[in-house]
Amino acid sequence: MIRHLVGDVPYYGFEVFDQHPQVLNAVFTRLGSHRAARWGLNVGHTVGDTPEAVEENHRLIYQTLAVEGSQVVTARQVHGNQVALVDRRNCDSVVPDSDALITAEPGVALMLRFADCLPIFLYDPCAPAVGLGHAGWQGTAAEIASRMVSAMIETFGTDPTKLIAALGPAVGPCCYEVGAEVVEAVGPTLSERPKAILARGNGHHAVDLWEANRQQLAAYGVTQIEVGRICTACHADEFFSHRAEGGQTGRFAALIAIQETV
Repeated sequence: MIRHLVGDVPYYGFEVFDQHPQVLNAVFTRLGSHRAARWGLNVGHTVGDTPEAVEENHRLIYQTLAVEGSQVVTARQVHGNQVALVDRRNCDSVVPDSDALITAEPGVALMLRFADCLPIFLYDPCAPAVGLGHAGWQGTAAEIASRMVSAMIETFGTDPTKLIAALGPAVGPCCYEVGAEVVEAVGPTLSERPKAILARGNGHHAVDLWEANRQQLAAYGVTQIEVGRICTACHADEFFSHRAEGGQTGRFAALIAIQETV
């Protein structure tokens, strides 16, 4: 991943998209808002921050990327596997109960919110089309990465071997110890379970969300996958982390769009 700085606002982009400048892609942090780190650049409306501050943070993010709020589509995330097809008619709105968005319309920016869950970016250069997904353990168990690829195949005629994927900052296996119910839920989705569910010496296990979702993408034939292994819990000074902060934290933004050509 590549760290950018626009004014005082940092964000990360993916090297895999470097040869595709028409793909706007960004993962923001909690930094850059000139507010106390407690909330920082929070874009979550339901975490206890003030509505005015959250809206100001959205404006700052849009300004940083040179997009208009009227171009943005977001979703009410519910830790499921619903994939919503959106276009310009959905701009400046919240899609109900969805954890992934896909579009083939230039100028439509997809945005989701994160605090340990995994951002999944997809780009089909042939359609062209993009997708953005949100995967915690529940979304991973429900195979949201697979559902995104399947939806793009069905909707855009995507060839998975041509897809370009990127997996962003998330809680890493170093910090993501889970119980048996999570192992039992995620395990059946994996082709190489030992690589994604790691045994701990205390009889517990840890889940590697990057590897679990990489396997789902690879099972569809996706080979171009950048994995941004930045653990949000290890770097809670830079990212919001539900686990590291005991559930009392904000949400950072991730966005993708196909930019309109002039």
